[in-house]
Amino acid sequence: MAVISTIVATRDRPELLRQTLASIANQTYDGVIETCVVFDQTEPDMSLEVADGNRPVRVLRNERQPGLQGARNTGLLNTNGELVAFCDDDDVWAPSKIRRQVELLSGNPDVHFVGSGVIVEYVGESVTRVRDESRITFRDLLRSRVFEAHPSTFLMRRRELIDVIGLIDEAVPGGYGEDYEWLLRATRETDLLLVPAPLVTVRWHTASFYAERWQMRIDGLQYILDRFPEFETEPVGLARIKGQMAFAKASLGDRKAAFSLAKETLKLNPKEARAGLALAVAAGVPSATVVSQLQKRGNSV
Repeated sequence: MAVISTIVATRDRPELLRQTLASIANQTYDGVIETCVVFDQTEPDMSLEVADGNRPVRVLRNERQPGLQGARNTGLLNTNGELVAFCDDDDVWAPSKIRRQVELLSGNPDVHFVGSGVIVEYVGESVTRVRDESRITFRDLLRSRVFEAHPSTFLMRRRELIDVIGLIDEAVPGGYGEDYEWLLRATRETDLLLVPAPLVTVRWHTASFYAERWQMRIDGLQYILDRFPEFETEPVGLARIKGQMAFAKASLGDRKAAFSLAKETLKLNPKEARAGLALAVAAGVPSATVVSQLQKRGNSV
């Protein structure tokens, strides 16, 4: 059976991290699942290491670019499993996740990676997100971020990941949108398949790393637009990103830029709701209130 290398990048979440690691250890997959925990900008907890031959755990320090991208790449370059999985340090896998994904990947040699549906938990609320279509294309991802394509659900073929798709881009400003940038690159090469079941619980928090870093969001989104000129052929997708940038500008108090971007958004797609949200924030509605209400419904800006 294929050896699975799981990369868990972590920073300042010791209790949640242990729950994440327990969910990986409890997989019903009969093969080896090695886990590489990469501590980013924090002191590594060596007590997490496990010598178990079937579920070993190694602890490393991120020695590349500080942030999620460098931490994930550190793990990728220090493991050898035929298949690679990511899991955020606050997310939890269902016991059957890896087994079901290996079966799907084995039956579809034309694809390089698979995902699954998710359960989103936020302040006591939970929302299940399972996409009707099990195959996600590059064009799908230009039109929509496709929330179900969450990095904690990914299981990937190592050779194609390293040699064809490439490592996580460490140049993404502040790391915002790095998973989306990688997804776009990946689906240029092959479609993404989803197991039609919620196999990962994604836990959102009121104190998100990106919650108040609005300029970082703008810079990250502009980086993606610069890298993928194909957005110019997908007005719905371009409107979505322009709407996100308008919301960020409004959150920064730059009403003039927010109105301008909202106008661009509506010209591209009159149905894009983010334009209205940006205008509401520009008019005085606190952005934190808008974000919180969206997250309670399993959505994001």
